[in-house]
Amino acid sequence: MIGQMVANLRKAESLQLICYNQNVRVLGIETSCDETAAAVIEDGAKILSNEIASQVEIHARYGGIVPEVASRQHTLSIIPIISAAMTKAGLDWGGIDAIAVTYGPGLAGSLLTGVNTAKAIALARSLPLIGINHLEGHIYANWLTGNNPQFPLVCLIVSGGHSDLVLMRGHGDYTLLGRTRDDAAGEAFDKAARLLGLGYPGGPVIEKAALNGKNNIALPKSWIKGSHDFSFSGVKTFLLRLVEEGKITNPADAAASFQHTVVEVLVTKTIAVALEYEVRQIILAGGVAANKALRQALTSQSPLPVSIPPMSLCTDNAAMIAACAYYKFQKGYKSDLSLDVVPGLKLS
Repeated sequence: MIGQMVANLRKAESLQLICYNQNVRVLGIETSCDETAAAVIEDGAKILSNEIASQVEIHARYGGIVPEVASRQHTLSIIPIISAAMTKAGLDWGGIDAIAVTYGPGLAGSLLTGVNTAKAIALARSLPLIGINHLEGHIYANWLTGNNPQFPLVCLIVSGGHSDLVLMRGHGDYTLLGRTRDDAAGEAFDKAARLLGLGYPGGPVIEKAALNGKNNIALPKSWIKGSHDFSFSGVKTFLLRLVEEGKITNPADAAASFQHTVVEVLVTKTIAVALEYEVRQIILAGGVAANKALRQALTSQSPLPVSIPPMSLCTDNAAMIAACAYYKFQKGYKSDLSLDVVPGLKLS
C-alpha cells in the first residue's frame, strides 16, 4: 500500500512538472486606435501569428483618424482578424491559455470593440481575461526581439499621443520620469506634415521628405531646464509662422530640419536620464520608434546598450499586447468580466 502511495505521489509530481513546463500561449487583441490586430504569442517571446487590418488608406482621405469610422471598421474586421491569427498559429481554442486585450488609452469606441470581443471569448471558452495598458504593451515589443532587456532600464515611449520617459526596475515596475507637456512627438509630426502639405500619416511622410532635404532651418528646441518633460508645441508654432510668412521655399528642407530638432531633443533627454539613474539599458517603444533617424541617433549616441523593436512591432499590433500579458499571467494577474475601457489610462 505504501509503495503504491509513493508511486502515485511521484506520478502526481511528474504531472505537475509537465503542467508547469507547458508552453503558455496568449491570444492578444488590439483595437486602441485605427488598427484591428490579433496575435498569438508563446511564452511571451515567440510569435506564432501577428495579424493586422490597417485603416490607414480609409482615414488618409480625411487627413486624420475619424473615431466613428474607426469604430465601424473595427466591428467589421475583428472576427476575421482573430480567425486569421488562430489559423496562422495552427491552434484551436484548446491551445490558448489566456485572452489579452488593450483597454486603454485610446479611442473609446475602438477600445470597446476589442474589450467586448475579448470578454465574450473569455466567457465562452472559460479562459482568463487580462486587460493591458496600450503603453505597457509597446514596452513589451522589446521582449519579442530575441534578446530580453536587462533591468533596470529607461524606456522612451514615443507615439502619436505620448512622449514618456519611464524607469523600469522589473516587470510591471514603472516610474514615470518625464512626459510631454503639450504635443507628443507623433502629434507634432502630424501637424508639421499638414503645415507643409505633405499628407498623412505625418511621421512617415516627414521622414520620406527629409531624405531629400537638408537640416538648414534653425528651429527652437525646448529643453525645460530642471525637468525631464518634453514640449514640442513651440517648434510646431515656429514652423507655422515660417509657413504663414512664406519663408519655407523647400518643404523637404523644412521636414529634415523639423525631424532633426525633434529627434535631438528626444535622444539627448533620454540619454541624460539613463545616465542619471545609472540603468543598464535603454529601450525604445511606440509608433515613432519606427523613425529611422531616431533609431540611428539613439543607437549611435548612447553609451549604453539600446533595444529597439523591428519596424513591424513599433506601430500598433497585438503581439506586444500578448507578450505583456504573459508576464502578468505568470504572476497570477487577471481581469474580471467587469473590465471596462479607460480612454485616458495612465501608465503606473
